[in-house]
Amino acid sequence: MGTAIVVTSGKGGTGKTSLTGGVASCLAALNHRTLCIDMDIGLRNLDISLGMTDRALMDFSDVMAGRCSLERAAVEHPVIRGLYLLTAPVYPPREGLDPEKMRELLRRARERFDYILMDSPAGLGSGFRLAVCGADRGLVVSTSDSSALRDAQKTVVELTRTLETIHLVMNRVQPKLLRRLHTTIDDAMDAAGLPLLGVVPEDPDVMLSANRGEPLILFSRRGAALAYLNIAKRLVGERVPLMKLR
Repeated sequence: MGTAIVVTSGKGGTGKTSLTGGVASCLAALNHRTLCIDMDIGLRNLDISLGMTDRALMDFSDVMAGRCSLERAAVEHPVIRGLYLLTAPVYPPREGLDPEKMRELLRRARERFDYILMDSPAGLGSGFRLAVCGADRGLVVSTSDSSALRDAQKTVVELTRTLETIHLVMNRVQPKLLRRLHTTIDDAMDAAGLPLLGVVPEDPDVMLSANRGEPLILFSRRGAALAYLNIAKRLVGERVPLMKLR
C-alpha cells in the first residue's frame, strides 16, 4: 500500500507547489510510482512545476463524482516514467466535495502508487481540510521569516488533530539573510515545533525551469534540485545528511 502525504503551508509564497513537484519528480526518478494531486481548486499551478501544462483533461472532482476512473484521470509525465498528475478543478464543483469520497479516491490511489503527494492550498480553509482528511503524514513548508513561521505553527495545530507524522521543510533559505537576522534553522524548527525533513536553498533555477515547462531535476543537479532529491530519499527511509548552505 502506498503513502499519502499532504504538503501544506500556513501562507502563500513559501514555494510549496514547486517543492511538491520537485520531490515527486525525484521519488519517481528513484523508481517509486508517484501521483501528484493538485488540491488548489481555481488556482492550480502544479502542472507548471511538473512541465505538464494542459496535459490533464480530467480532474480529481471527476474521479470523486464517478465521471471517470482514477486510471484515466491521472496522466503520466512524458519524460519521467512513473510520475503522474491528477489536477484540480478550474471551478468549485456544483455538487460539492465530500471528504469521504476523497478518502475513497486515496484508498484506490494507494493500491496503484507508492507515494501520493497532495499539494494543499495555502491557509486553513476547506481545500486544506479536504487535502488533510485522507492523508497519512504531513509536510509543512515554511520560509524563515517570522510571519511564515507563525502561520506554520497554526497549520501544525490543525494537522495534529488527524496526523501523527508531520515534518518541517525549510524552503527558499538564504544563509546570508539568516546571518543578518541573527537566526538559525534550529530557531525556525523551535518556532514551528516540528522535526526537520529538509532544507532547500533559494534557487533561481526553480523559476527558470518552471518557465521552460521542465521539471527541475531535468534542468539542474544542484541547489534546490539536490535538496529535493535528498528529501525524497529521506521519505523512502534513507539516511541522508542535511545540505550545508553557505
